Amino acid sequence: MEKLIFIVDDEQAISKLLTYWVRDKWKYNAESFATGEDVLKNLHKRPDVVLLDIMLPGLDGIETLKRIKAFDENLPVIMLSAQGSIEVAVDSLKFGAYDYFTKPIDQQKLELAIKNAIKSYDLTKELQNLKENVKQTYSFDNIISADGKMQDVFKLVSKVLDNDISVLIYGESGTGKELIARAIHYNGRRKDRPFIAVNCASIPRELLESELFGHERGSFTGAHQRKLGKFEVARGGTIFLDEVGELEMVLQAKLLRVIQQKEFERVGGTEIIKTDVRIISATNKDLKKAVENKEFREDLFYRLNSFPIHIPPLRQRRGDILILAEHFLKKFNDKLGKNCKGFTRRALKLIYDYSWPGNVREMENTIERCLIISEGEMIDVEDLPPHIRTEDYPAGFDFAGPLFTDDTIIPFEKLKEEAIRHALKVTDGNIVEAAKKLQLGRATIYRLMDKYGIEH
Repeated sequence: MEKLIFIVDDEQAISKLLTYWVRDKWKYNAESFATGEDVLKNLHKRPDVVLLDIMLPGLDGIETLKRIKAFDENLPVIMLSAQGSIEVAVDSLKFGAYDYFTKPIDQQKLELAIKNAIKSYDLTKELQNLKENVKQTYSFDNIISADGKMQDVFKLVSKVLDNDISVLIYGESGTGKELIARAIHYNGRRKDRPFIAVNCASIPRELLESELFGHERGSFTGAHQRKLGKFEVARGGTIFLDEVGELEMVLQAKLLRVIQQKEFERVGGTEIIKTDVRIISATNKDLKKAVENKEFREDLFYRLNSFPIHIPPLRQRRGDILILAEHFLKKFNDKLGKNCKGFTRRALKLIYDYSWPGNVREMENTIERCLIISEGEMIDVEDLPPHIRTEDYPAGFDFAGPLFTDDTIIPFEKLKEEAIRHALKVTDGNIVEAAKKLQLGRATIYRLMDKYGIEH
């Protein structure tokens, strides 16, 4: 797509010359305007650069610049002036002009300025798109769950988005602790600053201090140059300390100082480094018990545990199992270029009854494996890992009945509708009891009833 340059100058000779340069010599699209009012009316065409004369009839160049910046603060505006005044140049740059040229204009320098302005604007738009995509990825709408227990988690999370209270996320491995931490960051006021994740259990203990706080050149063997630690890199943003219970006592003391005084020193250094980061931690340990066993500092525990959030394991929110299975099926269909239509009833029953000790991560890996193995249109029992298909029909299915009586293949949406109808039938229409049977929140039951046209 060709770039569009707006030229704003009331002198026809200058306007025609600039249009000739832009359109005929530099091969950009060009539109010219004689007044600031005219160019403001056409900003919806989304130009890539505006060449703006300062001396205009009516709305002058500086006021036009301010209004352009109010429309799009990143749109590059190159100011043109016959005055050559330092004060005018300073005012232009103060109000957001990309560059400033005096007339007569140096053609080569202007061409270079336009090229650089376009590159800068393209990078800014790309960065904005990336940020928006990241925000959408970690929005609560994209965290797959219909279970009441997870809805309670989301309510808690919503309370801490726009403040800096320390959050400690408890949960078994694979429950999505980092996903919740990223959702807090990318939906909060620090969303435009870095999110840095550190797994305290995966980095060798002798290197973890340097990883977190950085080091000075020569501070230890192999330290050939200064390195910035994660607390410096994350300045203004969020640092996520996963498996924080694995920190050694020495590092716990240093982390406590960062929380209390917002400062630290690099390894081998004496300079005091100030930092402004939000700390979100996660653990699959019982940290209170670790405190009792003298394995974790009590003062640090209370600092990190200011706002605890507990993520239930998948086996305790069974209302999410089939919804997650459908989600991962679609995800890996797209990734692997397959067109698997769903699961047989027997396969779905086994998926539902399995305890999923590895939680959501285990399910994700399992569904990907099933799609790789499966050669039919549906994932069947034979495609499941042996430890899941030890029995064709294990006991304990909450809403057994018409759903899994044979191998008939049905669409997933129809399966959910049948589940709702069956649960309401066996509970004589009692919404509360039906929600308990399906392990879903009442709000979810009402929403699905409306969706499937089931009368209240």
